[in-house]
Amino acid sequence: MPHLMIAPILLPLVTACVMLFLREGQHRTRATISLFATLANLVLAVALLLWAKLGTGAGALGVYLPSNWDVPFGIVLVLDRLSALMLLVAAMVALMALLFALARWHKAGAHFHPLFQIQIMGLNGAFLTGDLFNLFVFFEVMLAASYGLLLHGSGPSRVKAGMQYIAINLAASSLFLVGASMIYGVSGTLNMADLAARIPNVAEADRALLHAACAILAVAFLAKAAMWPLNFWLVRGYSSASAPSAAVFALLTKVGIYVLLRLSTLLFSPEAGASAGFGSQWLAWGGMATLSFGAIGMLASQRPARLAGYAVIVSSGTLLAVIGFARPELTASALYYLPSSTLAVAAFFLLAELMDRSRTDPATQRAPEDEEDHLPFAMADLEIARTANLDEDEEVLIGRAIPASTALLGLAFITCTVLVAGLPPLSGFIGKFAMLSALLPVQADAPAVSGAAWTLLVLLITSGLFALVALSRIGMRYFWAPMERGAHMLRVAEYVPIAVLLAVCVLFTVRGEAVLRYTTATAVSLYEPRNYIDAVFSARPLPTPTNAERLSIPVPEKQP
Repeated sequence: MPHLMIAPILLPLVTACVMLFLREGQHRTRATISLFATLANLVLAVALLLWAKLGTGAGALGVYLPSNWDVPFGIVLVLDRLSALMLLVAAMVALMALLFALARWHKAGAHFHPLFQIQIMGLNGAFLTGDLFNLFVFFEVMLAASYGLLLHGSGPSRVKAGMQYIAINLAASSLFLVGASMIYGVSGTLNMADLAARIPNVAEADRALLHAACAILAVAFLAKAAMWPLNFWLVRGYSSASAPSAAVFALLTKVGIYVLLRLSTLLFSPEAGASAGFGSQWLAWGGMATLSFGAIGMLASQRPARLAGYAVIVSSGTLLAVIGFARPELTASALYYLPSSTLAVAAFFLLAELMDRSRTDPATQRAPEDEEDHLPFAMADLEIARTANLDEDEEVLIGRAIPASTALLGLAFITCTVLVAGLPPLSGFIGKFAMLSALLPVQADAPAVSGAAWTLLVLLITSGLFALVALSRIGMRYFWAPMERGAHMLRVAEYVPIAVLLAVCVLFTVRGEAVLRYTTATAVSLYEPRNYIDAVFSARPLPTPTNAERLSIPVPEKQP
């Protein structure tokens, strides 16, 4: 099993390299290879999750040394409950996005499948790496692939959004390098476990420089995590991308969330001495500001893709605020909310394209012009026949057939609305209710609820209300507005991925207790960083003739 840890990185890398040798016209061959590799990636993620789930304490962590050098000098991969959960969510979204793309989008530009596999490699590597330098490497791999995926399909809107997206991410990468270099200069290491062990012993004269380096590093991750005001690029970029690319991009913000959660619990735990809790207040209040911005943005949005972009910001703001509170019971609830919201938003991005395409006239294959500043299907522009009666008690409406494609889209839209707004009975409600319960403990000896906790509680409820209003308004305009257009042709290959993502959210609801047990154990392990540190430092390289002298062990005999 330890060797299986590197497979989520090697598999998409090898797949991308193989497909580069195939001609662009071999669409079916490329699609088949990419599909099997992405499906195998999901199987690997499930296997690693089961492995992490069965362990306890330091035994719940898997450590792999790809370079066969001892810690902290060599590359190290670490698998725990959190990274296994993120691998599974990423693999699931990637597979469904690829299935959606195979219906039409993978032929819209060059090198879609190699870029898609490199994107998966970067995501998996970021979740598995155990040191900051390799995190930067996978960060850049992930971003480089996302540049190509954002521009896939061309078009002026994608080029404009792509320029802004590339500029902000290049700036974030530069800050990442500066912050990592300063941390290395102060501590002498970039291994996360080694950093956690050294930070309490940093000289007081150097502690301010260490905090400045960590703050610079945090800006890079906060830009990717879509924290306000660093998220000005997200909605335009994600809404301009093709639907499968946007669905995968919903994972990119979670990379920033993952790294912030990992580093805050590992480097700035109560064992960190004078650095304990560094930046937590900034994360809490910044997350709440992000949540407010996203909720208002959803209320102001008139197009499904832009609304989905703001839903990503709402999800990120919620998670950032929870990380800032640094409470295990609250973090456990947020870890239940994280996969549910990610899957729901990814499904919404895919659904948004089908909703926009449903406006297309089947005869002319043309859609109305997109006007971001005008409401689609404005009631003033609708031509309602004199014989039409909108009163539900009138016979004219009885027995009117609804096209199956419209009914299926409407069902998927209602499910997305319930999930994104956090309404009962689905997993979005369970996640929000668990967070509200953690913010308002019922124990008699519990401390008084702080002002920040009350603020987050109000924002969680208000953001759900705003999301419900915004989604209901769009639903009425797209599904209820009387438009003279024929039934839209809905491809099975495009609808099935949306249905599967939403079905997994329903499964999260049915198996909510088991999932909450897993996330609770994950949160407890995160706030006990000693297990992580001990597991990493207990890893030993395999003895070979080339490293025996360095490890001070007998030279192993060569096998005949």
